[in-house]
Amino acid sequence: MAKGKKIVFYCQNCGYESSKWMGQCPGCREWNSFVEETVSPQKSGSLNGARKEKQAPVSLSGIDMDKEERMLTHIGELDRVLGGGIVPGSLVLVGGDPGIGKSTLLLQVCRELSKDQRSVLYISGEESLRQIKMRAKRIGEFNENLKLLCETNLGTIKAVIEEMRPDVVMIDSIQTMYDEEISSAPGSVSQVRESTNVLMQLAKGLGVMIFIVGHVTKDGNVAGPRVLEHMVDTVLYFEGDRHASYRLLRGVKNRFGSTNEIGVFEMQDKGLEEVTNPSQVMLSGRPLDASGSVVVCSVEGTRPILIEIQALVTQTNFGLPRRTSVGIDYNRVNLLMAVLEKRAGLQLGNCDAYVNLAGGMKLGEPAIDLGIVLSIVSSYKNRAVDPNTLIFGEVGLSGEVRGVSMAEQRVKEAEKMGFTTCILPQTNLEALKGKFKIHLAGVSNIRESMNYV
Repeated sequence: MAKGKKIVFYCQNCGYESSKWMGQCPGCREWNSFVEETVSPQKSGSLNGARKEKQAPVSLSGIDMDKEERMLTHIGELDRVLGGGIVPGSLVLVGGDPGIGKSTLLLQVCRELSKDQRSVLYISGEESLRQIKMRAKRIGEFNENLKLLCETNLGTIKAVIEEMRPDVVMIDSIQTMYDEEISSAPGSVSQVRESTNVLMQLAKGLGVMIFIVGHVTKDGNVAGPRVLEHMVDTVLYFEGDRHASYRLLRGVKNRFGSTNEIGVFEMQDKGLEEVTNPSQVMLSGRPLDASGSVVVCSVEGTRPILIEIQALVTQTNFGLPRRTSVGIDYNRVNLLMAVLEKRAGLQLGNCDAYVNLAGGMKLGEPAIDLGIVLSIVSSYKNRAVDPNTLIFGEVGLSGEVRGVSMAEQRVKEAEKMGFTTCILPQTNLEALKGKFKIHLAGVSNIRESMNYV
């Protein structure tokens, strides 16, 4: 081994560093996640030309906020998730499954920003210039403000960015970038972490907005150490089935806005199209007068979304009943079924139960608890819930229905979508009386709500 180099073991899940291999990581408790890498002690990735002047401490009152105006991408759903646009000098990580549309979305952002007379640099380490142009022709017309570069050497990329000083830089993807001073292979823990560190210093030192594409593992996390997510300013995840047309863009981390907002897109021949009314999309094609099907309202950030919950309860053929949930927390479904058995007297111990959230979404808000309960009861009794009824409310362990936040926005969305009845917690009913034409039915426990099945 060359003089000055040493062998270090890194955890691929959290980035924990150790001088020897261990079966279980002490940091994240993951098994068999350590990989061996040869590292050099010298520090790389320092910005030689981006920040030459010495920085002096300043007070909050001396900071000028006029220069921190957000840059709009003119893609409304993306601007919503980012918190109103891109912040100068920010580092954004975009993750998602292969083929989900990450590169397509970033190329569309390049097109809109270049039309807005912004200088954009698109750096690809996976595709050739011809392949990028083939995708660009499908999306639309581009002008000369967009520059393309196919390069994986981080030193070359850094020199180009410092010379060109673009407004926005796209890196596709971070796993293909490598630093010559790091002896490990591209995509390894050391390379990914060092590459992100160099790009972060470039973004902060030059005020350049940088988007990074990150591959994901089979568990859905960004490949490489979790420290990568801590280094960037914003983490966006693309969700959805690659074989379906709808995509969800969710903000997992955002230093400059809310992490509860989601953006809804539809993949079409000419790229990703915005879906401005997700409720209408999620409810299209739902069965009418079918047992086990109810409509609930979940709030993602500031946006209420109506979505269908389907349940199927059947007698089990084995001694151990089966429970399956798609899009909803499995343990939450088991908990609500236990409440039904104890507080409502339903004999579900000898029944298989399958609960599905239509549309490929994933929801964890407690406000959909009452919808899950009534869908299970509807399927168990084989009686349909009125298709023009909307349901929301949180269910406690004693069978009570608790109030939820933003009840007025939920009812307003239901009235806009043509629903005639809304089953909601009794505690929320008092503040909404006389404000809507829709019939409001307040319930205080699950026994009262079962009267509507």
